[in-house]
Amino acid sequence: MQIDPHQVNTIPPGYASNLRLFLRSEAAGGVLLMAAAALAMVVANSPAGPAYFAVLNAYVGPLSVLHWINDALMAVFFLLVGLEIKREFVSGHLSRWSDRGLPIIAAAAGMAVPAGVYLAVVGADPVLMRGWAIPSATDIAFAIGVIALLGKRVPLSLKLFLTTVAIVDDMGAVIIIAVAYTAGLSGAALAAAAVLLGIMFALNRIGVRRLWPYIILALGLWVAVFLSGVHATIAGVLTALVIPIHGAAMEPGGEITPLHRLEHALHPYVAFLIVPLFGFANAGVSFSGLGFAQAVTPLPLGIAAGLFLGKQVGIFAGVGAAVACGIAARPAGATWAQVYGTALLCGVGFTMSLFIGGLAFPNPELMDEVKIGVLMGSLLSAVVGYLLLRWSTSGESK
Repeated sequence: MQIDPHQVNTIPPGYASNLRLFLRSEAAGGVLLMAAAALAMVVANSPAGPAYFAVLNAYVGPLSVLHWINDALMAVFFLLVGLEIKREFVSGHLSRWSDRGLPIIAAAAGMAVPAGVYLAVVGADPVLMRGWAIPSATDIAFAIGVIALLGKRVPLSLKLFLTTVAIVDDMGAVIIIAVAYTAGLSGAALAAAAVLLGIMFALNRIGVRRLWPYIILALGLWVAVFLSGVHATIAGVLTALVIPIHGAAMEPGGEITPLHRLEHALHPYVAFLIVPLFGFANAGVSFSGLGFAQAVTPLPLGIAAGLFLGKQVGIFAGVGAAVACGIAARPAGATWAQVYGTALLCGVGFTMSLFIGGLAFPNPELMDEVKIGVLMGSLLSAVVGYLLLRWSTSGESK
């Protein structure tokens, strides 16, 4: 099958302006996330460090402050992730089968190879093997924040490729969280969650377009999922699946659907409040007593190697295989060097990697090692990816 590179992986009509708005907001949120993470490390290693950790561990009602952030506020983050995934598959760039192949193949390889690298480093330790999924995730805000610093040096089609790979990657991470990091289940709570989800689905089918019934039911769904043993953030994704949308939305003169209204309403709060707050609450690690020997123990080294080596190899190989097999074309206007630089940026796994790390290793000492590994791998991926993309030009490596 012959692929026309001018027709595949280009920006659909009417989509480019929406994509630019999305990228600008994600880029700004990514820069704020970087600042929040840096501030957390400064505070954790300052005289205010004990107070920082004390506040995070203080209980407000049934949960600690850290758990309110990671279980409740991050459910809103996952709701937005679910809305973005659904929009992309219904009326966005992933709505066409011709455009799904490249990001799906790249994301799948970009999740499998880092997991393999991690397991190769940590060996057969049954405790550490639980963290296999930590380096499999890409932080879309952080990665786009880095690529935004390059401005017009990077073609829009490559930014779209990074965005769609990260969205498919998020979908895989949600499945992993639901399947691999679920403890004992409560049948009664799961039944309640199923009933609430069924009511929301029925509202969608009978044409209810107001958002408030879905929001009220979503709060109940969060409680039911929280009590069920499945991680509570999955309630956000389940809610997104039943928010109404149709394929004609956002076309010129098209209807603004409930999904788009909710996505646009949530995006500023998630990008500029929830995700930076998550970064500030989870990136703080005290380096007191830590040295080089601690940084190269199997857990942090496996995570860093998975993010930096596994991601670039998996995604670049996935793109190369898809192009070689005629499944898709290289992103329009991008050189192979730029594609490789973007594959490097996919190794920035900050938010989702820290989140999965917290599920895999509730032990505070192991979680500190997770943070070190995520920071090392993400920082190395960001710096090397940025430098390669800055060096490369559209006329090279074709």
